[in-house]
Amino acid sequence: MTDRPWMIYGANGYTGELAAREAVARGLRPVLAGRNARAVAELALELGLDSRAFALDDPAAAAHGVAGMAAVLHCAGPFVRTSRPMVDACLAAGAHYLDITGEIAVFTAILSPASGRGEAARAAGVALLPGVGFDVVPSDCLAARLAAALPGATELDLAFANDGGPMETRMSRGTLKTMIESLPAAGAVRRDGRIVPVPLAYDARVIDFGGRLGERWAMTIPWGDVATAYYSTGIPNIRVYTGTPPAAIRRARRLSPLLPLAGWAPVKRFLARRVDRGEPGPSAAVRATARVHLWGEVRNVASGAGAAVAATLETPEGYAFTAVSSVECARRAAAGLVPPGAWTPSRAFGADYVTTLPGVVAGPLVATPGKSRK
Repeated sequence: MTDRPWMIYGANGYTGELAAREAVARGLRPVLAGRNARAVAELALELGLDSRAFALDDPAAAAHGVAGMAAVLHCAGPFVRTSRPMVDACLAAGAHYLDITGEIAVFTAILSPASGRGEAARAAGVALLPGVGFDVVPSDCLAARLAAALPGATELDLAFANDGGPMETRMSRGTLKTMIESLPAAGAVRRDGRIVPVPLAYDARVIDFGGRLGERWAMTIPWGDVATAYYSTGIPNIRVYTGTPPAAIRRARRLSPLLPLAGWAPVKRFLARRVDRGEPGPSAAVRATARVHLWGEVRNVASGAGAAVAATLETPEGYAFTAVSSVECARRAAAGLVPPGAWTPSRAFGADYVTTLPGVVAGPLVATPGKSRK
């Protein structure tokens, strides 16, 4: 256990503020931080918390800003730009690092043994925990549960869909800017242990999410589990789908040839300005009422037996879930409950961690007549 405080960096952003308010509601007192001194100080004053202001482009300033913290919950994206300097600052200061990223490149940079981050974290006595929000706690725990039910599985499919409409209609400005930053990359799957790029809407299928959602069309997306589920389960072939209406799938495939244009810097700047003029994120009413349904299936086709196991999971709305999960993960890390190293959520807290969070409902494991997608 430790008496040192912990920090939420990017607390003045949409998701960071949700996490700050969740922490206070639970009687916790994190230090709020970010680049915008005025915005962070105003929120800290409202919530009765301490605050700090520092940028991440100066390594010495970042390390000084993190100094004295037991852990940092990093909520300021795009993480492909901000994760590395914050990890460096945490390693230098001896603070555990957590973030809410969903970016494959960030997960790989932290979790891959080749990156050396896990070894550096162990040497510094620090835990590195990327993806402690909706990306990727529910799906990672579901993947780990399925893998335990079918040892030796060679294929894993995961999917999620919102019961109030497509997930794409309920994204914060930060999430949208992260997606813009990744352009023109369109899709990714893991094939024989390697992450490979694929076209937009590379695969589409009908998935039975169970409950009131039932069967929905879904298409592949480059979700974080393409990276993380491999480290959690060892399964070499992974695809992730999101519930998407058939018309939207057809539209995505028609737009696929135009994606290289989206990588042009002026186009990215134009899209980012459009995002800034939009709503900051889902309303409080949406966060309180929407639900997300997840489905997963593992298959063992190596022996030709065709064994398969599927399960479902239901959670609160994604940003509401992120606030609760990220604060709980940060609390545990700050309390010294996570060993040094680089971890996925299920490896740090166990496959059942997600079911300890309020509003989460896990479905039963079901044997299915799974067929290889190859």
